[in-house]
Amino acid sequence: MAKVAVTRTLAVPADQVWSVFTNLAGRPQWMSTVDRVELLGGSGFEPGTSWRETRTGAGVPVTEELRVATAEIGRACTLTTVGDGASYQLTYTFTPTPAEGRTVVSAVLEGYPASRASRLLLLFLGRLAIRTAEGTLRADLADLAAACEPRDMRRKGDPRG
Repeated sequence: MAKVAVTRTLAVPADQVWSVFTNLAGRPQWMSTVDRVELLGGSGFEPGTSWRETRTGAGVPVTEELRVATAEIGRACTLTTVGDGASYQLTYTFTPTPAEGRTVVSAVLEGYPASRASRLLLLFLGRLAIRTAEGTLRADLADLAAACEPRDMRRKGDPRG
């Protein structure tokens, strides 16, 4: 198993962050690497909701099918997807800091190799894969911050972000 975790503090309330994050049709507008979203099933953002998301990374489009496994409105959700030789679980938590009106967003990606070959590949390429996944998660949280926070709240080098 490989595990990657990233956290970012956003200067807006959790309900506002949740609203942007769970707007699946709007993902291409706020996620810089998402080109297209195709809703497959479910309504809203609840367990069983699924979609295909096409991203362009390193100039190559990659399409993944994601499914909401769990959802606690405004607080947390777990998404699942199956990739080449592995399955993945991505858990997001949205922790409000009410006195400050901020939200701490955490994303934890866990990968489970499905075959002996994919376990060996993880052994040899694990660090590269982890760094790549961490960079993608950080970029996704930066995009989420940009979509949620007023422009004057997003300062380059802000230690809260």
